[in-house]
Amino acid sequence: MANHLTPDELADAIGMRRDRLVRYCLLQSIPIYQGRVDKSLVITSLLETGHRFPDEAAEAIAA
Repeated sequence: MANHLTPDELADAIGMRRDRLVRYCLLQSIPIYQGRVDKSLVITSLLETGHRFPDEAAEAIAA
């Protein structure tokens, strides 16, 4: 899986709604550059804040 994904792709991969993901990125100052989000930054940030991912998101988190 690529590291820079559109908000739709990343939201689907981690089991989050797109609007919630975009809002989270804005609040955490995670850049959305040319319509793409750095998957590693988002996942690391969410894990540090204690966010729990659904089991289906294991592939997206591990990659």
